Amino acid sequence: MVKTKSRKENKNKITWKEIKRQKVLLFWAAVMVIYGIIFYYLPLGGWAMAFQNYKPRTGILHSEFVGLEKFRMLFSDMTFIRVIRNTLAMGVINLVVTFFTAIAFAVLLNEIKSKGGKKVVQTISYLPHFLSWIIVTGILHDMLSGTGIINELLVNLHLISKPINFFAHTKYFWPIVAFANVWKETGWNAIIYLAAITSIDPSLYEAASIDGAGRWEKIKYVTLPGIKPTIIILLLMNVGNVLNAGFEIQYLLGNGLVQSVSQTIDIYVLKWGISQGDYAIGTAAGIFKSAVSIILIVIANQIAKHNGEEQLF
Repeated sequence: MVKTKSRKENKNKITWKEIKRQKVLLFWAAVMVIYGIIFYYLPLGGWAMAFQNYKPRTGILHSEFVGLEKFRMLFSDMTFIRVIRNTLAMGVINLVVTFFTAIAFAVLLNEIKSKGGKKVVQTISYLPHFLSWIIVTGILHDMLSGTGIINELLVNLHLISKPINFFAHTKYFWPIVAFANVWKETGWNAIIYLAAITSIDPSLYEAASIDGAGRWEKIKYVTLPGIKPTIIILLLMNVGNVLNAGFEIQYLLGNGLVQSVSQTIDIYVLKWGISQGDYAIGTAAGIFKSAVSIILIVIANQIAKHNGEEQLF
């Protein structure tokens, strides 16, 4: 036992010879560490503004320290409470809908036997990801306008008597945002699931066929269990982004009629932190968003741990 332990210690011991051998790798690792410190950690010093009555002319070092006053102002503001509700609601809806549609799309795409047909479908499904939200929201406005294709179909099918102004009713806003995210990102999000499916041992499908399994049984007992680790890891990563419900689409599609359901934390930070010049309030809102995201991903990680799944960290 002692000899085995000493051998392991010698094997893991860092020597100058090993450092010289890995010098290129260590150099680029050091560059990335320095890059991370400069662009990811040093800017966190700006969080001090959330605890100050920050004034640009006095700067962070000389602004008055006010403790948690800005946070108290945030949570006593009903607009911010409503913004939290909107962000969480749209974040959860987007997570659930886009997550499951990407998995379903990848599984169904894998069932296409024609390689040419599969490539065509893949290419078409990827294209919306490369469109800017400006273009996507423009398409949505045209589709859902009074003379758009959706209203024309509904009227011609006698499902409604007159066109609906979808952007004037709060009950339609969240479904529109969810649909836009699904249409734009499903093909792109499915890439990693398709890659995971291709790594499944083909002999498992052959064994399932010998046992008399049909397509559905193969999906249920071979494909889905095979990509389960990938699903868990991506779910953990996406849970931390629940409060990143979006900015562009809500900002571009929102208007005064649906403002109560369209504003997110990012829009709140833009409106009060930048437009109104209250940088301290904007910073406090940003810190709250980051803290909640960290808490959510830690909780999801612990749930995965207790269920015997692979942890993210």
